[in-house]
Amino acid sequence: MNIEQIKQPFLKKFPGDFSNNPTQRGTPKVLFATIEPTGFEQPQLIAFNEALSEEIGLGKFEEKDLNFLVGSHLPDNIQTYATAYAGHQFGNWAGQLGDGRAILAGEITNAVGKKTEIQWKGAGATPYSRRADGRAVLRSSVREYLMSEAMYHLGIPTTRALSLAFTGEDVLRDIMYNGNPQYEKGAVVIRTAESFLRFGHFELMFAQGGRTAYYRICLILRLKITSLKLFHPISRNIKIFLKMYVTARQT
Repeated sequence: MNIEQIKQPFLKKFPGDFSNNPTQRGTPKVLFATIEPTGFEQPQLIAFNEALSEEIGLGKFEEKDLNFLVGSHLPDNIQTYATAYAGHQFGNWAGQLGDGRAILAGEITNAVGKKTEIQWKGAGATPYSRRADGRAVLRSSVREYLMSEAMYHLGIPTTRALSLAFTGEDVLRDIMYNGNPQYEKGAVVIRTAESFLRFGHFELMFAQGGRTAYYRICLILRLKITSLKLFHPISRNIKIFLKMYVTARQT
Protein backbone atom coordinates (compact mmCIF):
# COMPACT_ATOMS: atom_id res chain seq x y z
CA MET A 1 0.00 0.00 0.00
CA ASN A 2 1.03 3.61 -0.49
CA ILE A 3 1.51 4.19 3.22
CA GLU A 4 4.30 6.68 2.55
CA GLN A 5 1.71 9.04 1.03
CA ILE A 6 -0.14 9.51 4.33
CA LYS A 7 0.31 12.99 5.82
CA GLN A 8 -0.89 14.79 8.97
CA PRO A 9 -1.93 18.36 8.02
CA PHE A 10 -4.19 18.50 11.09
CA LEU A 11 -1.08 18.71 13.27
CA LYS A 12 0.05 21.87 11.47
CA LYS A 13 -3.32 23.60 11.33
CA PHE A 14 -4.37 23.37 14.97
CA PRO A 15 -2.84 23.67 18.45
CA GLY A 16 -1.76 20.38 20.02
CA ASP A 17 0.16 18.51 22.69
CA PHE A 18 3.23 16.86 21.12
CA SER A 19 4.47 15.15 24.29
CA ASN A 20 3.39 11.59 23.33
CA ASN A 21 2.36 11.28 26.97
CA PRO A 22 -0.18 8.42 27.26
CA THR A 23 -1.44 9.57 30.70
CA GLN A 24 -5.20 10.07 30.61
CA ARG A 25 -5.72 13.72 31.42
CA GLY A 26 -7.13 17.07 30.41
CA THR A 27 -5.31 18.83 27.58
CA PRO A 28 -6.51 22.46 27.85
CA LYS A 29 -6.74 24.64 24.73
CA VAL A 30 -5.43 22.05 22.29
CA LEU A 31 -7.28 19.94 19.74
CA PHE A 32 -5.08 16.87 19.74
CA ALA A 33 -2.35 14.96 21.51
CA THR A 34 0.24 12.88 19.72
CA ILE A 35 0.14 9.29 20.94
CA GLU A 36 1.62 6.04 19.70
CA PRO A 37 -0.60 2.98 19.17
CA THR A 38 0.05 0.10 21.55
CA GLY A 39 1.47 -2.15 18.82
CA PHE A 40 0.61 -5.83 18.40
CA GLU A 41 3.16 -8.46 17.53
CA GLN A 42 0.89 -11.26 16.28
CA PRO A 43 -1.79 -9.66 14.10
CA GLN A 44 -3.95 -11.70 11.74
CA LEU A 45 -5.92 -10.20 8.87
CA ILE A 46 -9.63 -11.00 8.84
CA ALA A 47 -10.92 -8.73 6.09
CA PHE A 48 -9.50 -6.07 3.78
CA ASN A 49 -11.59 -3.71 1.65
CA GLU A 50 -9.50 -3.67 -1.52
CA ALA A 51 -11.98 -1.57 -3.50
CA LEU A 52 -11.95 1.15 -0.85
CA SER A 53 -8.17 1.03 -0.58
CA GLU A 54 -7.83 1.61 -4.33
CA GLU A 55 -10.46 4.35 -4.27
CA ILE A 56 -8.78 6.44 -1.58
CA GLY A 57 -5.28 6.05 -3.04
CA LEU A 58 -3.73 3.46 -0.73
CA GLY A 59 -3.56 0.82 -3.45
CA LYS A 60 -3.19 -2.92 -3.13
CA PHE A 61 -2.52 -4.74 0.12
CA GLU A 62 0.69 -6.73 0.53
CA GLU A 63 1.71 -8.95 3.42
CA LYS A 64 4.25 -6.39 4.59
CA ASP A 65 1.36 -3.97 5.19
CA LEU A 66 -0.23 -6.09 7.91
CA ASN A 67 1.55 -4.26 10.73
CA PHE A 68 0.12 -0.96 9.51
CA LEU A 69 -3.41 -2.34 9.74
CA VAL A 70 -3.04 -2.71 13.53
CA GLY A 71 -0.80 0.32 14.09
CA SER A 72 2.45 -1.57 14.67
CA HIS A 73 5.98 -0.73 13.44
CA LEU A 74 4.85 2.36 11.61
CA PRO A 75 7.06 4.24 9.13
CA ASP A 76 8.56 7.58 10.06
CA ASN A 77 6.14 9.62 7.94
CA ILE A 78 3.19 8.67 10.16
CA GLN A 79 2.87 10.78 13.29
CA THR A 80 -0.14 9.38 15.11
CA TYR A 81 -2.52 11.42 17.23
CA ALA A 82 -5.89 11.48 18.97
CA THR A 83 -8.20 14.50 18.96
CA ALA A 84 -9.89 16.24 21.86
CA TYR A 85 -13.47 17.44 21.67
CA ALA A 86 -16.30 18.24 24.05
CA GLY A 87 -20.03 17.81 24.27
CA HIS A 88 -23.02 16.60 26.21
CA GLN A 89 -23.71 13.11 27.52
CA PHE A 90 -27.04 11.96 28.91
CA GLY A 91 -28.36 15.50 28.71
CA ASN A 92 -25.51 17.07 30.70
CA TRP A 93 -22.42 19.00 29.69
CA ALA A 94 -19.52 16.56 29.93
CA GLY A 95 -16.61 18.89 29.24
CA GLN A 96 -13.57 17.43 27.51
CA LEU A 97 -14.15 14.10 25.80
CA GLY A 98 -12.03 12.96 22.87
CA ASP A 99 -10.89 9.94 20.87
CA GLY A 100 -10.86 7.32 23.60
CA ARG A 101 -9.98 4.33 21.45
CA ALA A 102 -9.45 5.95 18.07
CA ILE A 103 -6.00 6.99 16.86
CA LEU A 104 -5.48 8.82 13.59
CA ALA A 105 -2.82 8.01 11.03
CA GLY A 106 -3.54 11.13 8.98
CA GLU A 107 -4.95 11.65 5.52
CA ILE A 108 -4.22 10.45 2.00
CA THR A 109 -5.04 12.07 -1.36
CA ASN A 110 -6.08 9.94 -4.33
CA ALA A 111 -5.37 10.46 -8.02
CA VAL A 112 -8.24 12.93 -8.50
CA GLY A 113 -7.34 15.00 -5.44
CA LYS A 114 -9.92 13.66 -3.00
CA LYS A 115 -8.68 13.54 0.60
CA THR A 116 -9.55 10.76 3.04
CA GLU A 117 -8.67 10.54 6.72
CA ILE A 118 -7.54 7.20 8.19
CA GLN A 119 -8.10 6.08 11.77
CA TRP A 120 -7.52 2.95 13.84
CA LYS A 121 -10.17 1.89 16.32
CA GLY A 122 -8.96 -0.37 19.11
CA ALA A 123 -5.22 0.28 18.76
CA GLY A 124 -4.70 1.36 22.36
CA ALA A 125 -5.38 3.99 24.99
CA THR A 126 -5.08 7.74 24.45
CA PRO A 127 -5.10 10.71 26.83
CA TYR A 128 -8.87 10.78 26.22
CA SER A 129 -9.69 7.15 27.09
CA ARG A 130 -11.29 8.13 30.43
CA ARG A 131 -9.96 5.17 32.46
CA ALA A 132 -10.55 2.67 29.62
CA ASP A 133 -7.94 0.58 27.81
CA GLY A 134 -8.48 1.81 24.24
CA ARG A 135 -8.89 -1.74 22.97
CA ALA A 136 -11.69 -3.21 20.88
CA VAL A 137 -13.01 -6.76 20.77
CA LEU A 138 -13.92 -8.90 17.78
CA ARG A 139 -17.70 -8.82 18.18
CA SER A 140 -17.95 -5.00 18.16
CA SER A 141 -15.32 -4.70 15.44
CA VAL A 142 -17.19 -7.09 13.13
CA ARG A 143 -20.34 -5.07 13.75
CA GLU A 144 -18.53 -1.84 12.89
CA TYR A 145 -17.04 -3.26 9.69
CA LEU A 146 -20.27 -4.80 8.39
CA MET A 147 -22.67 -2.03 9.38
CA SER A 148 -20.58 0.85 8.09
CA GLU A 149 -20.21 -0.83 4.71
CA ALA A 150 -23.91 -1.78 4.66
CA MET A 151 -24.89 1.84 5.32
CA TYR A 152 -22.55 3.07 2.60
CA HIS A 153 -24.03 0.72 0.02
CA LEU A 154 -27.52 1.79 1.08
CA GLY A 155 -26.53 5.33 0.18
CA ILE A 156 -26.24 6.60 3.77
CA PRO A 157 -23.15 8.77 4.35
CA THR A 158 -21.00 7.34 7.14
CA THR A 159 -17.49 6.24 7.96
CA ARG A 160 -16.21 3.30 5.94
CA ALA A 161 -14.20 0.26 6.98
CA LEU A 162 -10.85 -0.41 5.35
CA SER A 163 -9.74 -3.46 7.32
CA LEU A 164 -10.42 -5.77 10.23
CA ALA A 165 -7.68 -7.70 12.00
CA PHE A 166 -7.06 -9.76 15.11
CA THR A 167 -4.53 -8.17 17.43
CA GLY A 168 -3.29 -11.48 18.85
CA GLU A 169 -4.24 -10.55 22.41
CA ASP A 170 -7.26 -11.15 24.59
CA VAL A 171 -9.24 -8.25 26.04
CA LEU A 172 -11.19 -8.39 29.30
CA ARG A 173 -14.80 -7.22 28.96
CA ASP A 174 -17.93 -7.45 31.11
CA ILE A 175 -20.24 -8.31 28.22
CA MET A 176 -23.49 -8.30 30.17
CA TYR A 177 -22.43 -5.61 32.70
CA ASN A 178 -23.26 -8.04 35.49
CA GLY A 179 -19.90 -8.21 37.24
CA ASN A 180 -18.69 -11.33 35.39
CA PRO A 181 -16.00 -10.16 32.96
CA GLN A 182 -14.54 -12.59 30.44
CA TYR A 183 -11.69 -12.48 27.97
CA GLU A 184 -12.52 -11.96 24.30
CA LYS A 185 -10.47 -11.81 21.11
CA GLY A 186 -9.01 -8.36 20.51
CA ALA A 187 -9.35 -6.68 17.14
CA VAL A 188 -8.61 -3.43 15.31
CA VAL A 189 -10.71 -1.78 12.61
CA ILE A 190 -9.38 0.90 10.30
CA ARG A 191 -12.04 3.49 9.59
CA THR A 192 -11.93 6.12 6.86
CA ALA A 193 -13.92 9.30 6.33
CA GLU A 194 -13.68 12.48 4.31
CA SER A 195 -13.17 14.17 7.66
CA PHE A 196 -13.34 13.17 11.32
CA LEU A 197 -13.76 16.81 12.34
CA ARG A 198 -16.86 17.17 14.50
CA PHE A 199 -18.84 19.92 16.22
CA GLY A 200 -17.39 18.80 19.52
CA HIS A 201 -14.08 20.32 18.41
CA PHE A 202 -15.82 23.70 18.19
CA GLU A 203 -17.45 23.22 21.57
CA LEU A 204 -14.16 22.39 23.25
CA MET A 205 -12.38 25.51 22.03
CA PHE A 206 -15.38 27.68 22.82
CA ALA A 207 -15.70 26.26 26.34
CA GLN A 208 -12.00 26.69 27.05
CA GLY A 209 -11.84 30.22 25.67
CA GLY A 210 -9.61 29.46 22.72
CA ARG A 211 -11.05 32.21 20.54
CA THR A 212 -8.32 32.22 17.88
CA ALA A 213 -8.28 28.43 17.55
CA TYR A 214 -12.08 28.40 17.47
CA TYR A 215 -12.20 30.66 14.43
CA ARG A 216 -9.57 28.62 12.67
CA ILE A 217 -11.76 25.54 13.09
CA CYS A 218 -14.74 27.46 11.68
CA LEU A 219 -12.69 28.39 8.64
CA ILE A 220 -11.38 24.87 8.04
CA LEU A 221 -14.83 23.30 8.41
CA ARG A 222 -16.36 25.81 6.02
CA LEU A 223 -13.62 25.06 3.51
CA LYS A 224 -14.19 21.34 3.88
CA ILE A 225 -17.93 21.68 3.31
CA THR A 226 -17.29 23.75 0.18
CA SER A 227 -14.63 21.42 -1.20
CA LEU A 228 -16.78 18.34 -0.64
CA LYS A 229 -19.54 19.98 -2.71
CA LEU A 230 -22.25 18.90 -0.30
CA PHE A 231 -25.44 20.30 -1.75
CA HIS A 232 -27.88 18.54 0.56
CA PRO A 233 -30.16 21.02 2.39
CA ILE A 234 -28.69 19.95 5.72
CA SER A 235 -25.24 20.96 4.50
CA ARG A 236 -26.55 24.34 3.35
CA ASN A 237 -28.07 24.79 6.80
CA ILE A 238 -24.70 24.02 8.37
CA LYS A 239 -23.04 26.72 6.28
CA ILE A 240 -25.77 29.21 7.22
CA PHE A 241 -25.41 28.27 10.89
CA LEU A 242 -21.65 28.76 10.81
CA LYS A 243 -21.97 32.14 9.13
CA MET A 244 -24.55 33.31 11.66
CA TYR A 245 -22.59 31.94 14.62
CA VAL A 246 -19.28 33.51 13.61
CA THR A 247 -21.04 36.82 12.94
CA ALA A 248 -22.68 36.68 16.37
CA ARG A 249 -19.35 35.98 18.06
CA GLN A 250 -17.74 38.96 16.32
CA THR A 251 -20.39 41.41 17.54
